[in-house]
Amino acid sequence: MLIFPAIDLYGGKAVRLYKGDYKQMTVYNDDPLAVARDFKEQGASCLHIVDLEGAKTGETPNIDTVRALAKESGLFSEIGGGIRSLEVAEKYISSGINRIILGTAAVTDEEFLKAALAEYGKKVAVGIDIKDGFVAVKGWTENSAYDAFTFCEKMQKMGVDTVIVTDISKDGAMQGTNLGLYEELSKRFTLNITASGGVSSLGDVKNLRKANLYAAIIGKAYYTGSISIREAVEAAK
Repeated sequence: MLIFPAIDLYGGKAVRLYKGDYKQMTVYNDDPLAVARDFKEQGASCLHIVDLEGAKTGETPNIDTVRALAKESGLFSEIGGGIRSLEVAEKYISSGINRIILGTAAVTDEEFLKAALAEYGKKVAVGIDIKDGFVAVKGWTENSAYDAFTFCEKMQKMGVDTVIVTDISKDGAMQGTNLGLYEELSKRFTLNITASGGVSSLGDVKNLRKANLYAAIIGKAYYTGSISIREAVEAAK
């Protein structure tokens, strides 16, 4: 299993939100590249980036920071946050990003998802944010009509390779991950499933590995010192 340490960007800084709430934002580092270098020094090979401003606007306000992270860190880099057009997708791919993550757009704009898959194939992942069992959209403010399993089935049939599944109730709460959800998804689908939200201990990492997940994202637990990336990478092997 791979470990993707996370950098959430806002105003060119590395920040974290609590349960997706922009009003509950903590700035952890003014220099995201320094954070990425630390990830690499601790043995990480991958990087998960979220542009929190882009998630709101559909633009690429942190593109210079993203380009530096992708090109200078040497890590396999994926990014999500407001990718709603092929123009924005191309901007990120040409900046050195290895994989783009479509969120709301994958739920609400099937034609765009098809076009992105046709253009970029396995460089496209879909972010599936779960709230009360349903797939949430628009920065977690609304629930769609899809439950988690129906939507994963649809993504698999459409040829999506990788999904990043977040249990919103666990995100940033440091209360552990929703292991039951990931075990069930892993049994039902052949998708590469990345667990996101609440991965806050080495026990979480080991349990997700046992569930045969593709990857786990570690965010707040790194910034608060609850998890060492070095130990998490070892535990995931």
